[in-house]
Amino acid sequence: MVTMNKEAVGGDIPIFFASDQEELSRIASTLAQVLKAMVHDMGNGVYIIVRH
Repeated sequence: MVTMNKEAVGGDIPIFFASDQEELSRIASTLAQVLKAMVHDMGNGVYIIVRH
């Protein structure tokens, strides 16, 4: 999970925090490439990375 909003997320999964939209997109894209996964925008400033 990648987000800029620390209040919007929680749980026992890895969470990466970004300082702006550009960093958010860059982190999500890099993680997706490394993990061979897809990025899904949840629409609330939270991106999840899912391996299908």
